[in-house]
Amino acid sequence: MKPVNHIKIKDAMTVNELVKQMDSSGVLGAGRLGKAVNICEAMAKDKQCKVFLGLAGPLVPGGMREIIIDIIEKKLADVIVTTGATLTHDLGEALGYRHYQGSADADDEELHKKGFDRVYESYMPNKIYEGMEDFISQNFDSLKGKKSIREFLWEIGRLTPSRSILKACFENKIPIFCPAISDSGIGLMIWGQLAKGKEMETRAFEDLKEIIDIAWTSKKAGVIYFGGGVPKNYIQQAMQLAPKSASYGVQVTMDRPEPGGSSGAELKEGISWGKMNPKARFVDLICDATIALPIIYAALKERIK
Repeated sequence: MKPVNHIKIKDAMTVNELVKQMDSSGVLGAGRLGKAVNICEAMAKDKQCKVFLGLAGPLVPGGMREIIIDIIEKKLADVIVTTGATLTHDLGEALGYRHYQGSADADDEELHKKGFDRVYESYMPNKIYEGMEDFISQNFDSLKGKKSIREFLWEIGRLTPSRSILKACFENKIPIFCPAISDSGIGLMIWGQLAKGKEMETRAFEDLKEIIDIAWTSKKAGVIYFGGGVPKNYIQQAMQLAPKSASYGVQVTMDRPEPGGSSGAELKEGISWGKMNPKARFVDLICDATIALPIIYAALKERIK
């Protein structure tokens, strides 16, 4: 047995040096965070590995947008699956709106009167929806012919006027999937156009062929989940159908496994489904993504310059 090494804080430590100390402790949250960085580093350096990144939860309202864009631009993920809410918040910021620091103890009735929507401590101006409605309406003719949701999202990225998650995916040709796009502000804006009698060709099931093909043809696969929900399951089912299950896995979640939901399910549960290789390197980290993501990525950037 290895002893638990006590973390030593030095003057002017880098994030990576701190994470290595946490890894050396070897146990509990600190040890698991250190292991998560090690596994992410192994994925990044394994040239045969396709990295599938699942993103759920209020990451953009929580200040994670620039990190996600940087991950895409550095091509540290080969496939991204996310929620319609994430892309709605992202597009809103790309159109010139911002999220604001607030309070969980706010008077929500008063916020509603002032035109703000609350995501716990983060506020979003309701005017974002007006801006998105104008954007979708003006660009609907360019969007309506896209056959798959992935093509539809790349087109939004191409049309987006400023830096964004979707624009970064389009420019770097990173496939981005959002199987529940209708469950979002963007979905509402598209429905608004359809309600006016307009038509579009985007088919919800078309993306399955593409993501399964990527999983099927990958020599190795690694999965990274910040949050669970639809993004996690969409990747997991692609792993289930592929001839080779995932060789690496990192899951960051605040959900518990006991209720049986996918968001809290431990990665090892995926072994029973054929989604995770029994010999894979994987770790479950119980942590707020807005804490774990910056630390993991900062350490990783130091290691893979």
